[in-house]
Amino acid sequence: MNRLILKYAYPITFAILAVLAWVVYREFSVRRSELIPFAVVAGLVWGLGTFVFIYFWPRLTYSAFKRAVQHGLGGDPIPVNTLYAVPKLASPSAPTSSLLATGTDEVLYIGGWLDLSKGPQVLHVPDMAGRYYSVQLTDPSDGTDFAYVGKRCTGTEAGEYLISGPGWKGTVAQGMTLISSLNNSVLVIGRVLVESANDLPTAYRLAKQIQLTPLSH
Repeated sequence: MNRLILKYAYPITFAILAVLAWVVYREFSVRRSELIPFAVVAGLVWGLGTFVFIYFWPRLTYSAFKRAVQHGLGGDPIPVNTLYAVPKLASPSAPTSSLLATGTDEVLYIGGWLDLSKGPQVLHVPDMAGRYYSVQLTDPSDGTDFAYVGKRCTGTEAGEYLISGPGWKGTVAQGMTLISSLNNSVLVIGRVLVESANDLPTAYRLAKQIQLTPLSH
């Protein structure tokens, strides 16, 4: 939903404007003497409403996801800078606050929220042996997916990725790949492909190995 709003902000704005124009036309055809005050009110409502919808809706949704992480996506609360691997495939009957209620039913989901204000985090991924997986890093301030780690971007070999916040000036250790974030808050969504019912335990074992540790450790 958020991606659609952010990606199609102008078409959405045009659609809202078209609806309001139709309402103004209907009002004009019935009560011509009241057209000017009605048009002023409609213009103000459209302008403010469109701005609030496009600007605040994605941010409210990301805030809700953060609260869901803090209260637990699959049971116990998930601490900040910790990734949780959902042990089951997505299900239409899953609670709406769960990652299980989103996306495709062919992958296991991983979720977490980063706070980089106290220092970078190191993302560890295991050797996936050719299996599809992805770790998506999103800036919750504007919904931008600013980095991906996974089969299509970085391959499936084991690796370590240093995720740093704005203004960090440290040294990147040999063998690590630096990922710079413009925001200290980062939403993390991971996916690991499950090829069959028999493959679920293997996929879950790999998903749990996608983890974070502070750079200082």
